[in-house]
Amino acid sequence: MSKINISDLNIYRWRYLVGYGLVAIGLIAILIFAGLYSPGGLSYHETQSVIKSGLIKYNDFSSLITSNLPYYMMQNTSLAIFGVSILSIKIPSIILAFLSAIGLILLLKNWFKPSVGILASLIAISTGQFIFIAQEGTPNITCLFWSVWLILIASIISQQKKLRKLMIVIFAVLAILSLYTPLSIYLLIALASAAIIHPHLRFLVKQIPKKEIVIGIIIAVILLIPLILAIIKTPSLGMTLLGIPTGWPNFGANLASLGAQYFGFANPGGSTLMTPFFELGSMLIIALGVYDVIKNHVTGKNYIVIFWSIFLIPVVILNSNQTSITFLPLVLLLASGLNRLIGSWYELFPRNPYARIGGLIPLIILTSVLVFSGTDRYIFGYRYDPNIAPNFSHDINLIPSETKNLVVTDNELDFYNVIASYNKDLIVSTKQTTDTFLATRGAKQQFKGYNIAKIITTSNFDRGDRFYLYTKSSQ
Repeated sequence: MSKINISDLNIYRWRYLVGYGLVAIGLIAILIFAGLYSPGGLSYHETQSVIKSGLIKYNDFSSLITSNLPYYMMQNTSLAIFGVSILSIKIPSIILAFLSAIGLILLLKNWFKPSVGILASLIAISTGQFIFIAQEGTPNITCLFWSVWLILIASIISQQKKLRKLMIVIFAVLAILSLYTPLSIYLLIALASAAIIHPHLRFLVKQIPKKEIVIGIIIAVILLIPLILAIIKTPSLGMTLLGIPTGWPNFGANLASLGAQYFGFANPGGSTLMTPFFELGSMLIIALGVYDVIKNHVTGKNYIVIFWSIFLIPVVILNSNQTSITFLPLVLLLASGLNRLIGSWYELFPRNPYARIGGLIPLIILTSVLVFSGTDRYIFGYRYDPNIAPNFSHDINLIPSETKNLVVTDNELDFYNVIASYNKDLIVSTKQTTDTFLATRGAKQQFKGYNIAKIITTSNFDRGDRFYLYTKSSQ
């Protein structure tokens, strides 16, 4: 019997193309499904994001004094072009999620072997954490976007001279824009710390011409001027960007929240964000990745992961609602764990083709289970879990197009005023002004001289009555 040469098999030669093709198809399918169908509504945090985006006025500097300004500007533009709808609110996040996923795939390919990059990418984009922030119409996705592309571009700058000037300019622009997002500064500090302390990274930085560094600094300073002025005018903005709470945090509650978000395998659930972030299998691989990173801490890549993790741990304890910033470090640790797992198996059987192929079978099964269980849990959790599904509102899609007067509560007024600003035929108020008007569930009451003509409902078991149509009673 002749010995099998794996490299001669067609499936072996096309393995990476097929793998990345599956990642691309999965990514597109996930983003389309998440954006249109699951959860298919708006959370409270998304309505607050819409309010902040609606306040953006480019001729009023005071309206630009806010954290996450680049995202709110994107959302403001989306609302202006497409009007106010659930999809237009989520479009900026979907776009940034797509770009983040592309950057993540390239980063994993750059840092690890293609086989590890493909498996880690599949697991990462199928986690409930990624799918949720990919469709959530809030700035949470920007944490992933900035960090992925900053690390990727920094890696490219350190590895090749081709297009280095352009890469430095892009890095400077992204670095400054990222400072508008809370906690992003800690990645820049981690990159700078690794470049200063690690000998090889320090050598690479010294090889960059001073002229190119000066150009990057000049561009950074110009883009930083609005942020500096905003912080001078509103010092609390600087505290928000650094992740420093205005009041003394409840450490017990924060630690309990973090425990549920990372290790709540025995009691999964959540309210708006489903917990835990990763499946138990993924967390075990991440634990293996932690071991691998610590053991091989001398590499520049591991220096970045270690420094970044050290800076983020106390910040996340202080801000347990900002855990989306930890998604990329965990994915990098996941990839490190997979790399360790595959490498250990290949070390056992360096020349045995049957053992090498056989070792891939349980790994493929493990990856498939993690991918399908992650997406399945997300789909059914956000659609049917009684503790999660009611927290997402479909109300703006339920408002009849012929509505002229919408009566709301004081708490709802700011959000619906944004809707009215893009629909000149709609009048939003806390009191009825016409013979026929629509009232939200919260504003429902006995209006003197009016009768309820119609109730607009959803399929939700709880709080399914969303709007009430009132008409003036005949005397």
